[in-house]
Amino acid sequence: MTRGATAAMVATIVVGLLVVLAMVLVLVGLPRGRSATTTAPAVATTATGPDAMPAMLGRKIKARLFYVSEDGTRLTGVEREVVYGDGPAAQAQLIINAQLAPVAAPLVSAIPPGTTLRAFYLSAKGEAYVDLSRDVVTAHTGGSRDELLTIYTLVNALTSNLPAVTSVQVLVNGKEVDTLAGHVDLRRPLGKNLALVE
Repeated sequence: MTRGATAAMVATIVVGLLVVLAMVLVLVGLPRGRSATTTAPAVATTATGPDAMPAMLGRKIKARLFYVSEDGTRLTGVEREVVYGDGPAAQAQLIINAQLAPVAAPLVSAIPPGTTLRAFYLSAKGEAYVDLSRDVVTAHTGGSRDELLTIYTLVNALTSNLPAVTSVQVLVNGKEVDTLAGHVDLRRPLGKNLALVE
């Protein structure tokens, strides 16, 4: 076999492996229990931290984030600076990462500590799928009120700041879940609920 034929064979194998890897990543990235034809996310991105999305470095926007109220029974909106993201899906991911970030007293987060954003999907119909780490379940304090505050912190953070997001469904570890702590039905996307905000 000549040197040129060997190089061509190696190049063909590398291209083949890249195609297989891309197909695996696309298939693994879809929310469980939904087919590609029914969810067909307009945008699918993975996330591992606040800097995971391409953003205009230095540029920021004002976003309304939500934290537990002083009496612990409602949410309170707080205007915070969030890194600017190019497009609704990029901005949504940056808002969620800002909402998940630890906060200093006197603010109290309704999100269990250690919870991270694994992936984010935005459908053409404005349905956002927020895929969180398992910590959102395992570190949750439980109780119907706390579960409501956790869920609507996320739902309201996206729907209040981004007109392109009409509803939000929370996934855990890449899968659909019935509930986080036994009280709020998470089997479908949820719309904004400002009745919980003081």
